[in-house]
Amino acid sequence: MQRRHFLTSPLGALLASPAAAQELASPNEVVQKAREGALGVLKPSKKDLEHGLELHRNSLVFESYGFMPRAAADGAVLAQLIDAGASEAEYQDAYEDQTMTRYVTEAAERKEYLDAWRTSGVTCIFQNSGEEGSDPRRLLKRLARYTYTTHFLRDHVSQAVEPADIEAAKKAGRHCVYMTTNGVPIPGAWTNVNEELTYIRIFFEMGVRMMHLTYNRRNMIGDGCGEPANAGLSDFGRAAVAEMNRLGVIVDIAHSGWQTSLEAAKASKKPMVASHTTCTALHRHIRSKPDEVIRAICDTGGLVGICSIPGFLGGARNIGSMLDHIDYVIKKFGADHVAIGTDIAYSSRNSAGEMKKVPRRARARIRWEALWPPGSSGGEPDTTGSLAWVNWPLFTVGMVQRGHSDTDIQKVLGLNMLRVARGNFNGIAL
Repeated sequence: MQRRHFLTSPLGALLASPAAAQELASPNEVVQKAREGALGVLKPSKKDLEHGLELHRNSLVFESYGFMPRAAADGAVLAQLIDAGASEAEYQDAYEDQTMTRYVTEAAERKEYLDAWRTSGVTCIFQNSGEEGSDPRRLLKRLARYTYTTHFLRDHVSQAVEPADIEAAKKAGRHCVYMTTNGVPIPGAWTNVNEELTYIRIFFEMGVRMMHLTYNRRNMIGDGCGEPANAGLSDFGRAAVAEMNRLGVIVDIAHSGWQTSLEAAKASKKPMVASHTTCTALHRHIRSKPDEVIRAICDTGGLVGICSIPGFLGGARNIGSMLDHIDYVIKKFGADHVAIGTDIAYSSRNSAGEMKKVPRRARARIRWEALWPPGSSGGEPDTTGSLAWVNWPLFTVGMVQRGHSDTDIQKVLGLNMLRVARGNFNGIAL
């Protein structure tokens, strides 16, 4: 939607000054729909809208967990794989590779990718760069793909190696990613504890700065959030936390069970996080964290990142619900201990057209790590579209509306995550 059309729309006429309308208007209909959805929920005053947009533009925005914008896979290539009898694993691997790298080679996808970054106003994403699990070979794949992207698009989006790189990117008007993996790399030979933990250092050397202790399921470190037994951290898990602390890798318990989360927080000697979660006090969910766990995280100097997954938020399941969880942490635990980790991505507008080229496939079995308890992974959608990743500027407007100070909002937007990153980074002393 062009600026003049936005201005003459009901929301544009009601809410936006010409300057704000210019900033919010987009020729991308997906972005524009998301913008209007968020504005329809927030209904900000002209003053709050203008101030929020300006504050967001001037802030270092460091997402505590998320994904770079995704490219559209080449439907013809995927169709050829199916025709050739490719296995489900081969197909999935090709699909992921294309959605994570195709903007390097395809001009249309690169434009979608860079436009989404600019629209969001995000400086740095703590990028999920490892497939869920602990097998080093699986974790390497996404890390390699995102490293490839940052190598070839480094003038626009680079890989941050240390916290100072994130500040430098903001000053230069560029974007960057800080790498995390959805698991601690464990080879599984079980010769001795030291050998099992040696890959933490190897992945640190490749740029990984945060790791999930568990995903949904139990592993040798502790219980994931999907396990009904809710057992705590194992002795091996305590050794893993100590090694992560030593090397400067942030401990993340976003997908860990409550007891594992609590014990990990008590074991960590450095600031740790639940990078993308919600508050049990507002909506009980396996991916939420109760006050006891949040307090233990805060006691390390760490934070909780509030996600944008409607089913985890409860309430109205829109931008307002996400802001409710942010408000709760600020009021209960302080503005130093909350960030935003959306756990979602912008997907290229070309995806739907490309996937129409792909023949229907047989239903695949659910992967081990994705075995969510019944009813916990879905939930009612955000029918407004207000939680879209490109709506980051309106997340800031929402916090302005709710009366948070500029200082506190900037902490939530990125300075808290930057502080935690600094509190863990040990430099090159391995």
